[in-house]
Amino acid sequence: MLDSVKNEAKSVKSETNNDLRCAVRFPLHLPVALYSDDKSSNAETQDISAGGVLIHCGVDYPVGSTIEFSISMPGKSLGSESDVLVECIGRVVRCTPAGDRVAVGAIIDEYRISR
Repeated sequence: MLDSVKNEAKSVKSETNNDLRCAVRFPLHLPVALYSDDKSSNAETQDISAGGVLIHCGVDYPVGSTIEFSISMPGKSLGSESDVLVECIGRVVRCTPAGDRVAVGAIIDEYRISR
């Protein structure tokens, strides 16, 4: 019986991990400003999903660290007269080399839309 409980727990865990990775990703290359210690650096999104974002930047963040960033969304795409700024707080879930930059995958924990 204990073995069946362990197998069931493994099944639930793997299904949950797959669900996180199966979110539809939109290949949007949008400007991003990353904020750290009163400094900002420029970056670009590679893709965005309902749960997070993949950002190409010049900073290697530790997995688990909190990052603050803002994404500039084009107004025309959103039906707005001007661009929309989405200010986010996220957690780094992966960080891998991408050419001369770093690909930072982050879950978006909080966001605020400003214009």
